[in-house]
Amino acid sequence: MKTPANLSLEQQFKLQILREQVKNLNLEEAQDYLLEVLCQSMVKDNILRQWIKNP
Repeated sequence: MKTPANLSLEQQFKLQILREQVKNLNLEEAQDYLLEVLCQSMVKDNILRQWIKNP
């Protein structure tokens, strides 16, 4: 998987660490991890949306 060019160097480093960590997960752990990340992303989107509506 390629690293997107629009990530900062620090983000690229964190992504590489996560890439190595998830290699060791079994299917159930990987699914749980994916759902947690997606949930956090949705919460972040909601917070940003609310912040933009009410500056």
